[in-house]
Amino acid sequence: MGEYTYDSQCLRRDGRPWFPVMGEMHYTRYRAELWEESLRKMRAGGVTVAATYVIWIHHEEEKGVFDFSGCRDLNRYLRLCREAGLKVLLRLGPWVHGEVRNGGFPDWVVELGKEGVDLRSNDERYLYYVRRYWQQVAEQARGLLEKEGGPVIGVQIENEYGHVGGHRGEKGEVHMRRLTELARELGMEVPLYTATGWGGACIGDCLPVMGGYCEAPWSQTVEELPPNANFVISHERNDALIACDHHVEGAVTFDESSFPYLTAELGGGMQATSHRRPVSRGRDVGAMSVTKLASGAALLGYYMYHGGSNPKGRLSTLQESRATGYANDLPEINYDFHAPIGQYGTISESYGEIRLLALFLEDFGADLAALPSVIEPEGVKPWDFHTLRRACRHDGGHGYVFFNNYQRRKKMDNHRNVVLKGHTEEGDVCFPATDIPDGDYGFFPYNMRLGDAVLETALATPLCRLAGNGETEDGRTAGGDTYVFYGDRQPQYCWSGDNRADILHLSRTQALRAYKVRLDRDYLILSDNYVWEEKGKLTCVGGAATEIRSFPALKEPPEEFVRTGTEGRFAVYRRTREAIGAGAECGLLENDGETAVYEIRIRYPQGFDRTARAKGTDLILEMDYSGYGMDIWAGEEKINDHFYDGERVPLSLGYFDFPECLRVRIRALHEKDWVFLEKWPRLKEGRACSLNGIFLREEMR
Repeated sequence: MGEYTYDSQCLRRDGRPWFPVMGEMHYTRYRAELWEESLRKMRAGGVTVAATYVIWIHHEEEKGVFDFSGCRDLNRYLRLCREAGLKVLLRLGPWVHGEVRNGGFPDWVVELGKEGVDLRSNDERYLYYVRRYWQQVAEQARGLLEKEGGPVIGVQIENEYGHVGGHRGEKGEVHMRRLTELARELGMEVPLYTATGWGGACIGDCLPVMGGYCEAPWSQTVEELPPNANFVISHERNDALIACDHHVEGAVTFDESSFPYLTAELGGGMQATSHRRPVSRGRDVGAMSVTKLASGAALLGYYMYHGGSNPKGRLSTLQESRATGYANDLPEINYDFHAPIGQYGTISESYGEIRLLALFLEDFGADLAALPSVIEPEGVKPWDFHTLRRACRHDGGHGYVFFNNYQRRKKMDNHRNVVLKGHTEEGDVCFPATDIPDGDYGFFPYNMRLGDAVLETALATPLCRLAGNGETEDGRTAGGDTYVFYGDRQPQYCWSGDNRADILHLSRTQALRAYKVRLDRDYLILSDNYVWEEKGKLTCVGGAATEIRSFPALKEPPEEFVRTGTEGRFAVYRRTREAIGAGAECGLLENDGETAVYEIRIRYPQGFDRTARAKGTDLILEMDYSGYGMDIWAGEEKINDHFYDGERVPLSLGYFDFPECLRVRIRALHEKDWVFLEKWPRLKEGRACSLNGIFLREEMR
């Protein structure tokens, strides 16, 4: 247990500055048997707090009939979060949005509104049902709150209240306070109560959290959007793009100087809508995240961090749609979100980009969190592609200089021989001149204490600290601390005085593959897939042939791994397993120009174990197609759908217990369809409707 508080600058744990990284995963949108693995993947990615909506329609779709079984078992999910070492923020709603039908309200609650009940207000007829629902949630969380030694340290009240529905002004503030009181009355006493603060939302007496997305799939246009302000270093916390489909005007309703700058909804990806399908890339997320750090953020919270699938409803499908009165149509099932961890647990580019920052913040975030930001120059506009965007977070003695020369889908000027400056009370600390080309972003430390040494400047970025255990390895002292830095420039480490720290320098590509794992000591593992510690042992995900690199050499390599050599300071290990030997082939069943139906048959080896996914073995089928969208069927059950965005569509066969036959139905995309695509397929006679190829790859744990 710890004491969680905050001041105007940052969150605090046991009185010390605390800089968590928060990742959103919706337990009801993922298969329950795989929760534990996914939570460990999140923790391995540097996430320290798991956020989740508690979605009303998923638990009480039928009035008075509560379901907390299977993928709806909140109690089990919270217990697994604790086992994985994650704290939890429960986003209670009762209205959540989350691209869910009715924003998460069951249909029968919507009907109450039609009958005259003032929803999202202090109308006692509404609060009666909120209380009844939250009593069930509180029972699920019993024994798992922070005061009871559990992982739940915070509760979010409502969502975008007064911004997207609800009452504005004092009436809205009063309702937010009433909901907070109700949560407490029901036993949900936690250190932190939060509320979304963008767009003029009401926060009651809660701690406001902000957001930022690199595009806006909900925007009611199919044109290219103007340059995004989230790539500009700024003290402006409000992202005017969020919920712009509701035409809300106004910034924030609270005094920003009284609260730390916390984010709960930085876009870890974006969910496609039927009319707008931007694709979030790793560098989009990385550059936006660095920009928020430079702007003074003291919490990086990502929505979504883990994608998923909408669960099946008893009475209806559960996705947001125009048919239910919303402005957007979304897939019935697919909620992949282009998230760092995708719909079926596969990794994306943004996972590594976020981990770069998350590892740094876990080891050095207590230092950064308390440092205010000085922006130089202020007032840069998103359409200014010429000015280098810079900031310095410092305390008058030491700090970090930030730079961003990245604007999504735009070309920035190259900057030559830039001299970055870190501020101190005694004058500026000047870095060696360096080039900052188009697309570059990052930060460098100055006067940084590393054990007994002080690093005056370096053209390199700190990643993490590896604590030793007193042993020696290959003639080097591995018992002391090693500090890991990365970057592709000549780092030019410059020290104050005679003391030097042990530096392990990585290229940026290596750093994107780096995991810090605590076994008998700290190790840095380089892997193309996932690695994590579980019950004192190293778990590795890969294919039939898997290589990892470790600094220092592992005292006890994972089972089946054999050391094959040394690369620099890293020991190289390889695991070779027999390939599963599965294959796949597809054939066209029908194509009338508007709809094409294909059959995909998967061949498994004789005696293949259909429970292999639960044991860590999976087959990922990737589909390359052209069209408006696709539906995927296993027998009579639709198991996934997708709006075309130019990317391959992955499907975990293990997630569905390894079906032998799939049907894929593709709907035609037409030249004049009202849809925004960053990458259009090749059209034939003004349309596209084809499955272009399938690819099968193996994953083994």
